[in-house]
Amino acid sequence: MSSSRVTSQAVRYRERLWVPWWWWPLGFILAGLIALEVNQAAAAVPNWIPFAALFGVASGALLWLGRSEVRVVAADGMIELWAGGAHLPVSVIARSAEVPRSAKSAALGRQLDPAAYVVHRAWVGPMVLVVLDDPDDPTPYWLVSCRHPDRVLSALRS
Repeated sequence: MSSSRVTSQAVRYRERLWVPWWWWPLGFILAGLIALEVNQAAAAVPNWIPFAALFGVASGALLWLGRSEVRVVAADGMIELWAGGAHLPVSVIARSAEVPRSAKSAALGRQLDPAAYVVHRAWVGPMVLVVLDDPDDPTPYWLVSCRHPDRVLSALRS
């Protein structure tokens, strides 16, 4: 008999922070150029091997860059914000706000608290700022990249 609990989760919002579509052709062009150089340098290797290997590496790298996910989940009557590998119950959120693309550099620059939890992806414009009110947590706030901060905030508030 297992000691783990089965919980019912309702996903209120989910977003994968994929790289932009135009990075894929650029990655394959770069992989092709490097494979062409390898083919010219190593004549003993069959021509298709560097292309197959480097296209696989390019695909893996682009998928790895887009592995982060932002989601708001309601489980057992409690709402949580998940960003990357961390999660935060809504009960410890004092306030939240959208950080537009134009204010992103200021929020990540001089104004950034070193103790803040940051999930930043440069290819995603806006961010969500979530200020914490938890005396046991040394993290003052979270800054999370997301493409639709209004949807994240409405999922947290509802």
